[in-house]
Amino acid sequence: MLYVIPTPVGNLEDITLRALRLLKEVDLILAEDTRTSKKLLQHYDIVTPLRSHHAHNEHHTIDRIIQEINAGKTVALISDAGTPAISDPGFLLVRAAVEANLRVECLPGATAIIPALVGAGLPCDKFYFEGFLPHKKGRQTRLQYLAELPCTFALYESPHRLQKCLEQLQEHCEPTRQAAVCREISKLHEEFARGTLSELAIAVAEGKLLNKGEIVIVVAGKVVVKEKKKNKYAKEVS
Repeated sequence: MLYVIPTPVGNLEDITLRALRLLKEVDLILAEDTRTSKKLLQHYDIVTPLRSHHAHNEHHTIDRIIQEINAGKTVALISDAGTPAISDPGFLLVRAAVEANLRVECLPGATAIIPALVGAGLPCDKFYFEGFLPHKKGRQTRLQYLAELPCTFALYESPHRLQKCLEQLQEHCEPTRQAAVCREISKLHEEFARGTLSELAIAVAEGKLLNKGEIVIVVAGKVVVKEKKKNKYAKEVS
């Protein structure tokens, strides 16, 4: 069978006991970057064989992995940090396993989006997750779509694009829209900056908010003002 196992996004203690047990018991661990994953595995004395499985080779390795599972191997899929397939490789393998009628189990665990969403202090009973915005083609279309959402939305952004992204968000949303920039979730230099989109963009420009590390941007939804319906039975006053 195939296990999809989340790994810590920062602090190495952010992993479940079940995840650790399975990583020791499976026959093979597929990792996005074996160099990164070795640090986690060595920390917990896990010596299970490790193999590279990432966005650049997954199209060519899936058939082999499916054959190995069909032959009786139990395989675990992990990414560098967080839950595989969430803005990381993994979807193609999971789909192939499902289509092959193999058993797939995804463990609950670490992901950057949920701590950022809750810690932002914005309504989170409903939310929309964008992932990474397109770099060029389609970026403006996605920004406009997000700006019109009535619920809180969240997206991932790379450090060197943070200021540009905040400036673009305030262009499409109103500059006074409440938001939060969440940086280095669960790591030593974790930081939550909260304020309006305008305030956050200025903070980055002035160096008060560092554009370093893994970043999640959380933005409040658009406030929709409902017009009161006129009473069709009300008398007109001349």
